[in-house]
Amino acid sequence: MSDNTLPRPLAGITILDLTTALAGPYATLILAGLGARVIKVENPRNPDSARTNSPYLGRDGISVAREHEDDYSLAMLERGRNKEAVTLNMKHPEGRAMFFDLVKHADAVVENYSAGVADRLGIGYSACAEVNPRIVYTAISGFGADVQPRQNKAMDNIVQAMSGMMMASGNPGEPPVRVGIPFGDLTAPLFAAIGTLAALLQARQTGHGQHVDVSLLGALSALVAAEPFEIMSKLGRETRAGNLMPRLAPFGVFPTSDGYISICAPKDEFVSGLFRAMGREELLQDPRFNSRDARVSNHIELHDLVSAFTRTMSTDEAAERLTDFDVPNGPVREPAEALRNPDLLARGETTKLLHPVYGAVEDIVVGGLPIKMSGAFTGFDKPAVTLGASNAQVYGQMLGLDAGRLEALARDGVI
Repeated sequence: MSDNTLPRPLAGITILDLTTALAGPYATLILAGLGARVIKVENPRNPDSARTNSPYLGRDGISVAREHEDDYSLAMLERGRNKEAVTLNMKHPEGRAMFFDLVKHADAVVENYSAGVADRLGIGYSACAEVNPRIVYTAISGFGADVQPRQNKAMDNIVQAMSGMMMASGNPGEPPVRVGIPFGDLTAPLFAAIGTLAALLQARQTGHGQHVDVSLLGALSALVAAEPFEIMSKLGRETRAGNLMPRLAPFGVFPTSDGYISICAPKDEFVSGLFRAMGREELLQDPRFNSRDARVSNHIELHDLVSAFTRTMSTDEAAERLTDFDVPNGPVREPAEALRNPDLLARGETTKLLHPVYGAVEDIVVGGLPIKMSGAFTGFDKPAVTLGASNAQVYGQMLGLDAGRLEALARDGVI
């Protein structure tokens, strides 16, 4: 595990987090894991809906429904790590004024409202830049800040459908295939974090911040475009190939006697190893398979031969034999098994989730931060906090408000 006494890469950077659900909070989670001070700002009467996402973790372990007041949504426990949490009603004039006071002390704002909502609330980039010209303002929306489609609500399932991703997986003629993880909601935040960091570097050089605009549909479509689906279609090739990739044959997922194994052998030296592992060295001279183009042209026969070979062994046996011949391979694992890989846990790429009061009351593994640095701590070493738990600290330190003033603001519905 990383040494959390080391410096943190983004120490000294303050980010106001106005995000909800998954796409926005995941972006700020990355920034928090890199050491930024992330202050999650929520409306006290309408907080992040993820706080009520089932399942929950509490003193009695996990549950489908909240059974105790201090049961926490797993979603919030995961996305709230290393963040502070304040309440602020920005529809209230005094709350909006307090927000801009926070902006004066911040380096960046991140939000994931629908396009145009922040401006209508009076807290968009232009308003923030007036009080702090150095502010970096990152907006994550479904379709982009300058796009106003009739259907303006984007969720992961919608962008998977609209990006072409659902028709990039599966077999020809089959229904669309939804990727099992929320790929759109997890892709846009990566680009948002990168864009925020780039804009912060530019602001440091120029003294001027800017608006960073990332869309879920754009981020996912950019990844879909990394594969030449349109070109392959123009060449008359089927673009949906299920668990195989014909243009890199032999390449795909193959059955074993007790499961499946992934084999990737697009290069001549890998194919040589594969054929020797199969005990079929004569195939190296077979005109159907003796060049990359030949293998692509005859991928069906080739993949059938590989499947027949892997079916004769267990997954572990196949992996062992393929590795002996330097053939790239990996077993197909269930998620629960995969996430508990000792190497992943040791590197902090996956990690155990803690309840902020009761600690490790249940064996739950979640994502860590898959970025390792030799001279800095990266990762999560602080559990999520409850709604408004950081009010006194944040408003006291940054705005100089005392306990009496905070009590009055709470009575008035401002915080």
